[in-house]
Amino acid sequence: TFKMLVPALLVLLFCLRGHAGLSPHFLQQPDDLVALLGDEARLPCALGEYWGLVQWTKDGLALGGERDLPGWSRYWISGNAASGQHDLYIRPVELEDQASYECQATQAGLRSRPAQLHVLVPPEAPQVLGGPFVSLVAGIPANLTCRSRGDARPTPELLWFRDGIRLDGTTFRQTLLKEGTTGSVESILSLTPSSHDDGATLVCRARSQALPSGKDTAITLSLQYPPVVTLSAEPQTVLEGEKVTFLCQATAQPPVTGYRWAKGGSPVLGARGPMLEVVADASFLTEPVSCEVSNAVGSANRSTALDVQFGPILQARPEPMSVDVGEDASFSCAWRGNPLPRVTWTRSGDAQVLGSGTTLRLPSVGPEDAGDYICRAEPGLSGLGGGAAEARLTVNAPPVVTALHSAPAFLRGPARLQCLVFASPAPDAVVWSWDEGFLEAGSQGRFLVETFPVPEGRGGQGPALISVLHISGTQESDFSRGFNCSARNRLGEGGTQVSLGRRASASFSKQKNLVRIPGSSDGSSSRGPEEEETGSGEDRGPIVHTDHSDLVLDEEGALETKDPTNGYYKVRGVSVSLSLGEGPGGGLFLPPPSPLGHPGTPTFCDFNPHLGMVPPCRLYRARAGYLTTPHPRAFTSYSKPTSIGPPDLAPRTPPFPYAAFPIPSHPRLQTHV
Repeated sequence: TFKMLVPALLVLLFCLRGHAGLSPHFLQQPDDLVALLGDEARLPCALGEYWGLVQWTKDGLALGGERDLPGWSRYWISGNAASGQHDLYIRPVELEDQASYECQATQAGLRSRPAQLHVLVPPEAPQVLGGPFVSLVAGIPANLTCRSRGDARPTPELLWFRDGIRLDGTTFRQTLLKEGTTGSVESILSLTPSSHDDGATLVCRARSQALPSGKDTAITLSLQYPPVVTLSAEPQTVLEGEKVTFLCQATAQPPVTGYRWAKGGSPVLGARGPMLEVVADASFLTEPVSCEVSNAVGSANRSTALDVQFGPILQARPEPMSVDVGEDASFSCAWRGNPLPRVTWTRSGDAQVLGSGTTLRLPSVGPEDAGDYICRAEPGLSGLGGGAAEARLTVNAPPVVTALHSAPAFLRGPARLQCLVFASPAPDAVVWSWDEGFLEAGSQGRFLVETFPVPEGRGGQGPALISVLHISGTQESDFSRGFNCSARNRLGEGGTQVSLGRRASASFSKQKNLVRIPGSSDGSSSRGPEEEETGSGEDRGPIVHTDHSDLVLDEEGALETKDPTNGYYKVRGVSVSLSLGEGPGGGLFLPPPSPLGHPGTPTFCDFNPHLGMVPPCRLYRARAGYLTTPHPRAFTSYSKPTSIGPPDLAPRTPPFPYAAFPIPSHPRLQTHV
């Protein structure tokens, strides 16, 4: 009965105080609270001017009016009730405790604001699939999966770390249960491992508000990788011909199974191990040596080129050039060497350096620039290699014509005039002209023209021609007039005037004389009647006949020697002057082809020794004509010439600006009879 009176008394007391002006009120209301699973939660509540019944509700459900809250073993109300303190305690907090709580003064009709209790569940240590040792293949992309399970609240964040450094490149994925709660969380790390990752430790960390420090799970990477190769050469810099050792080192998982060596892409036969010894040459500079190492995962190779030092080697020779006057000319040559060779250009016969490098340029060349140009490379450090290569520059210009020395001639005797023609390109024509005519080739009346090539002068001065004008039976006018020798090509024309010198006449007898020149093998020579009478069977050579003779008998019947050739032909016993210009009866002298030389070689030559050329002609031809003498057996011996010098340049002839000849010595032709 007393217990039933207590509430009634409290209500009465409340009413009496209310009438006195003091009403019940909250001194402290509960706030939202976050508590970790397993921890203790406290929701405060304090009332003033109220001594009635106080109770707590959970999601609207009254927990009871007693302070020990029977039926709720983990719940209780604590505090000084007399002072109005009615705090709700929960320990240990469980997931089911997450709810909305109110503190109520039922007799005063007071309710606190609702307070939400949030229960946080720390994440468990995550799981890495395949851990704690994960096997990967180097160079092959792979994914590592970290998974967090359980009822962690809130949903945890999964992070990857290596050596304390957070890794990027992850993908987050969350799986929900049917009820809408979190089932699992995954984080996928994508990476392409290398051999350097072998043995590396990666950490997956799950963290949330419930556990800011997080929980870690570590794994160790076990990498399988193809060989990692290091190739070295000792020595790296070497002279050509020295020995070099290559060393091929490799790390691999699983272990190495084989080695292969190659040079310039071609296998080195017989080389199988990690070491290779060779003798270095220039090819190693451009053909690297490579070593390929294999294992069960794959293979890898490395290559290295030696620094082989060798002397210059000519790769491209300069090419001859032919340019017109005023144009530019250039030569190029290529040398290969290590170190790069120094290339210089000079002109043949001159030590002055005209340029350096692989190309020589000559602007606006003139005739004086014609010649041989030399591309030279100095030997390398080894002292080997090097050398020179040359090419000729031909400058095309109008012909330059120079008169050559011509021997004086007798009146009504044979004569020849000579000119030397230098021209590049070769002349279209060489023409002899005089008062009443001109002649380019062949014969015309008393005149015969022959033109033939001459060996080139030194220094690339271009081709040369000698043109010879033969005169059969000279006349007085031939000694007073000038003969012009001219030549032309596409670039212009050049010419010179040649004069015929006269030789003093000797006294001649009027006897007809028949003389044989021994030593000739020409059996078709003409014979006079005197020769037919002798009937000699010996080889006496052809018979030369002339209308003039300087053979005079003395009182004793001996022949008196007179030599109108001034010693050019030496006679023993009989001295004969040669008049080869006319045949019997004053006919035109036309020398036939010589059986002793090539067709087209000139009939006469008068070359001085300083030109140094192979004689293009011989003094005599087998059927040149006749000599006259009263004694058919006057000649006792005859020596054929062995060499004849090239033409003399006429006195005071200006030197040809781009011609030069060697200067051998040739004796003047002498005939002994």
